[in-house]
Amino acid sequence: MNKLIKRAQERDADAFTQLMQSQMQNMYKTARALLNNDEDVADAISETILACWEKLGQLQKTQFFRTWMTRILINKCNDILRQKKEFCLVEEVREQAASSCEYENVEWLETMKNLDDKYRMVMILHYVIGLKASEISSILEIPASTVRTRLSRGREQMALVYKLEA
Repeated sequence: MNKLIKRAQERDADAFTQLMQSQMQNMYKTARALLNNDEDVADAISETILACWEKLGQLQKTQFFRTWMTRILINKCNDILRQKKEFCLVEEVREQAASSCEYENVEWLETMKNLDDKYRMVMILHYVIGLKASEISSILEIPASTVRTRLSRGREQMALVYKLEA
């Protein structure tokens, strides 16, 4: 993958396309966990791809490409969420989230929505994307110990929610 990144940094469009296609599933999982519908997911992914193409020359260490790209994607998702908050009524947002049932594991994702944002983000990055605490630490720009603490507390919150529902 490092060779592919270096070729893409040299503005090889084919290498960049291959690189993005290899990351598409991870980008989709991340964006889908943060956003409520496929249109927003597609927007976030396309904006991320464009930003990566424009700023790939700024990436100094190729081993951090995935972390760098994920941080861009999270920022794009947050931008979309901020824009939606400005234009939607709270009731409309809740209604839309409740009607979105195309997840493979609806119950788990619904439970994730009940978590505090700081716990939900690390849980998604760790359990959905499969990143290590150190990688999440660099993406979110927080200490790795904080990531581990948030994972632990997020699991505790999820356990409480499951106990209440049972």
